[in-house]
Amino acid sequence: MSASTTATLLIRNANVLLPDGSFQKTDVFVRNGLIEQIGSKLDQKADTVIEADHLTLLPGVIDPQVHFREPGLEHKEDLTTASRACARGGVTSFLEMPNTKPLTINQAALDDKLARAAQKSYVNFGFFIGATAENLPDLQTATPTPGIKIFMGSMHGDLLVDQEGALDRIFATGTRLIAVHAEDQARIAQRRKEFVGIADPAIHSVIQDNQAALNATTLALKLSKKYQRRLHILHLSTAEEAELLRQDKPAWVTAEVTPQHLLLNTGFYEKLGSLIQMNPPIRGAHDNEVLWQALQDGVIDFIATDHAPHTLAEKGRANVTDQSEEDASVATVFLEPAKVPSGMPGVETSLPLMLTQAMQGRCTVAQVSNWMSTAVAKAYGIVGKGAIAPGYDADLVLVDLETYHPVLREELQTKCGWSPFEGWNLTGWPAVTIVGGQVVYERGQFNEQVRGKALSFSASNAL
Repeated sequence: MSASTTATLLIRNANVLLPDGSFQKTDVFVRNGLIEQIGSKLDQKADTVIEADHLTLLPGVIDPQVHFREPGLEHKEDLTTASRACARGGVTSFLEMPNTKPLTINQAALDDKLARAAQKSYVNFGFFIGATAENLPDLQTATPTPGIKIFMGSMHGDLLVDQEGALDRIFATGTRLIAVHAEDQARIAQRRKEFVGIADPAIHSVIQDNQAALNATTLALKLSKKYQRRLHILHLSTAEEAELLRQDKPAWVTAEVTPQHLLLNTGFYEKLGSLIQMNPPIRGAHDNEVLWQALQDGVIDFIATDHAPHTLAEKGRANVTDQSEEDASVATVFLEPAKVPSGMPGVETSLPLMLTQAMQGRCTVAQVSNWMSTAVAKAYGIVGKGAIAPGYDADLVLVDLETYHPVLREELQTKCGWSPFEGWNLTGWPAVTIVGGQVVYERGQFNEQVRGKALSFSASNAL
């Protein structure tokens, strides 16, 4: 792979997903980072030519909820390792959350993250501004940002905003998009007292139950309707929340779901233990089915990973020394959920997970691309992203839908070095990932010279 800056790029004979949802075997020509021309047998000379026979060209994935841990928690992940994982997974842009050290709650912290990413990130980037009970002015002025992140639950310290009065003030002030982690902290606190001391990973889903999620989503929806404030509900996880939105979802409200909440359920605790502990928790098989239907019906708008890595030691896996053993994915130490950090990695596997579902008939490839790119760009007003069309940024991924390959620990780029989907045999793995018209990843190799750019957001985040 060339390390030089690519001014022109020609992709030949790819199966290209067009904006109308159809596929066409055609060529794509890119100049200076922008898609310039789409057509068969283009007679263009280019600095880089990719022969894409048997590959499918999709808009690059935009992952709108990740936790990349830098600054302050780099032992779990950093912007270099996380963005390499993005590139391998076909993720060309990400939106990152504010629970780093220091917290991203003012312009100075936001500027620091933007500067770090400009130096380190292989893909494009944006960073949320985090709400506290005290930083209302910063929430209106910090820029650029896709929106305001509120932890209504599953958080401690300054980022926990769980009192309705404080929430009301945030919803009442300004016009920026508000993205909520919707869990009822008071209910969670009470249930922790009821189930204290139980060292069963599955109890996490009992403590932070469906009702805790429904309570908070109902409150967020009430405040959004009160002020007609643009609201996005992060990682929707329950059948009850999906049905609430099916009955009552204003035009300015969107919601997302993670692959974990579509594909994993509480039955997986027996094998994976604390590895699948996350917030909000993994739910039941019935929730899986209702969430899938809500996604198909447009009640849920798009997909995010909530990539939130922790080390195996933090997950209670420090005594696992032979990572090649057949049952290495089985949790060997069961800790009380309160003593285990919640979260799991996801950016590397999300696209092949969903494309495998498409190839199995659960959805279509075009739907997957809409859920993982086009709809995200629309909801967040991300300029120039989410479609393969002249004038759009050349953030693209060529995927192989004909070959299956398992999730292997030794191939993972994420610093935490594990995946809850280890061993799953998936198709749709990226063969080539392109950021700003430059090949950043190609069949296991990375272009160390490519760096992404800060994303631009329309002022109103209009739908």
